Amino acid sequence: MGIFSKFKKDSGAIEWLIVGLGNPGVKYLRTRHNCGWLTIDRLAARLGVNVTRAKFKSMTAQAEISGKKCLLMKPTTMMNASGEAVVEAMNFYKLPIGQVVVISDDVSLDVGKIRIKRKGSDGGQKGLRSIITLTGSEDFARVKVGIGAKPHPDYDMAAWVLSEFSDKEKPAVFEAFNAAAEAVELIVAGKIDEAMNKFN
Repeated sequence: MGIFSKFKKDSGAIEWLIVGLGNPGVKYLRTRHNCGWLTIDRLAARLGVNVTRAKFKSMTAQAEISGKKCLLMKPTTMMNASGEAVVEAMNFYKLPIGQVVVISDDVSLDVGKIRIKRKGSDGGQKGLRSIITLTGSEDFARVKVGIGAKPHPDYDMAAWVLSEFSDKEKPAVFEAFNAAAEAVELIVAGKIDEAMNKFN
């Protein structure tokens, strides 16, 4: 029985996809739009893994959260094609959309704030739009990391989301990455209500 239990535990397939949205390339690395990638890095550090394996049009790592086998993903498509990576991994592991968590930036939230949602529209975020379009569903949990509204109405939105955080903003942003990583852990543990009560 003991041998069987160990075999079962070690050979389990991926049960959750944890997807952090961002753009590949050095010039995008620390921009507001890459909060998903940066949160994945923080989560990976908490879990003691490195997100370095190229798979499913992403950089990936396997990790265990609350006894669940998870694949951490940083899609290396451009942001507006993120759904291609998600669908590829979902199809490979035969996972339903309800076992996907997506981390993204959000201009409607102040810097340092996060928001957890069970499902919803893309809210103008092109990575979320790609995932919803290609999976045909809005029914996936998402953790949104605030990047703040653009400085004034005439400011170009693309320029804003592709700008870097100021030195003044960075402490709050780092706290937000920690909070978002903790929220992901709670969601996978089946405690999304607790995550929403704690962080929303």
